[in-house]
Amino acid sequence: MTQDAQQPAAEDPTLASFRKSIDNIDAALVHMLAERFRITQAVGAYKAKATLPPADPAREAEQIARLRRLAEESELDPEFSEKFLRFIIDEVIRHHERARQDEA
Repeated sequence: MTQDAQQPAAEDPTLASFRKSIDNIDAALVHMLAERFRITQAVGAYKAKATLPPADPAREAEQIARLRRLAEESELDPEFSEKFLRFIIDEVIRHHERARQDEA
């Protein structure tokens, strides 16, 4: 049976249910990232005032290792989870560097 003979994707209730769940998860991810960045902005401001470096390579390595383990336990590709976390960490460091410049 071809797609043309089947129900259009937009009208498929099973697909619609999956997509609704994905949309809910995406919304939760955005809210969680927003909260995470609110906290890391505060960390950046604190580091700037305390003249601490924007990056903490030891902490980053610990977090990456911890999240790789969690990914494996959750049956998520640890390479993907590391790339995702590295992207977030790099953005946080960029914010911390900007806070440091603003404090100077």
